[in-house]
This record gives sequence, C-alpha cells and structure tokens, in this order.
Amino acid sequence: MNRRRADTVVGGLVAAVLVVGGVLSWQAYQQQQAFDQMGSMMGTSMGSVHGTNPLWYVLGTFLVSAVIGGGYLVIRDEITSIDVTDRSQNEMANPTDPEGDESPEGTTQPDGAINPESQPQARVLDLLPDDERRILEPVISSPGITQIEVRDRSDFSKSKVSQTVSALEKRGLLYRERQGRTYRIYPSDDLQQRQAN
Repeated sequence: MNRRRADTVVGGLVAAVLVVGGVLSWQAYQQQQAFDQMGSMMGTSMGSVHGTNPLWYVLGTFLVSAVIGGGYLVIRDEITSIDVTDRSQNEMANPTDPEGDESPEGTTQPDGAINPESQPQARVLDLLPDDERRILEPVISSPGITQIEVRDRSDFSKSKVSQTVSALEKRGLLYRERQGRTYRIYPSDDLQQRQAN
C-alpha cells in the first residue's frame, strides 16, 4: 500500500472519530444542561439521575483517536514497506549478473531486445506507448524539428500530435520553443545526456 494513501486513510479515520466524538459530546452536554435546568425548576438534581457525563465522551474520543493513530504509527512501516519488500524479492528472484552477461555493450540480446545499460535512450523509448514513441523518435533523431514535421513523420492528426507532445513535455522528456505559428521540439537535457552516454 502506498504510504501517502495509508496516511490519508488513517488521518480521515481519526478525523471522523474526532468529529463523531465531538458531536456526541456536544449532545451530551446539551442534554445535561437541559436536565440541570429542569432539575432547578423542580428543586431536584436530575442530571445525576439521567444521561452520561459529556466528559466521558470527550475522553473516549481522545482515547479511540490515540489508539487508532498510535497503532497505525507502530505498524506503518510494516504496512507501507510491503511494496519495497515485494520489489526486492522480485529483484532477488531475477538477478542480473553483469559478469554472466555474454553480450557486449551496445549489441542486442538473443531475443532481439536492446541492452538498456548501453543505450538508455532506447530503454526510455521501449517503456513508452507506441504513439508517444512515434512522436519522440523523430525528436531524438532531429532535435529542433517542428511540430508540423513531427505530424508528417508520425502520420497522426494535428490534435493527436499536440496532445502527445504536451504530455511528453509535462513528463520532462522534451521541451518546445515557439516559432511563428508552430513549435520547435527538442529532447530534454536529461534525455540528451543519456543519449550521449
């Protein structure tokens, strides 16, 4: 489970307990005040006979909130580290031994896959969906290409190219510079450094 999501869920639960406890405490207080007023009119103390003291609701609310919050903080690392544990177990189950790898750097492996250590830009492209790859490949091969040329090379519509370029730009894989009525598109500095290595 994601730590942020777990924190949000438990925080919401504690907030709900505090709100419900506050409402119950307020109602008990109002009830006690009503019984005290009725008792003073009749000359007796009805508050001691009927109703729960609101202080018990307040203490109970804080106790339940403390148990939930404290219990979560105690087990938080165990719950949220499951993803990390699973990931490390998968890595242990599928270790990559650099000495046992017989393919030289820069060549393809027997199944036709590209060695990602030697060509990190190819790894980025392999991880992208086909439409994003078709947009990013011409940008990497021809930095400064116009958005119109990208549209021509990818055989996508103008809106599809614009949406895909915007998505890639938001993720930091490329950037655009306005030129007249179009844009010149460049790969990001990080992608260029990976390409140079």
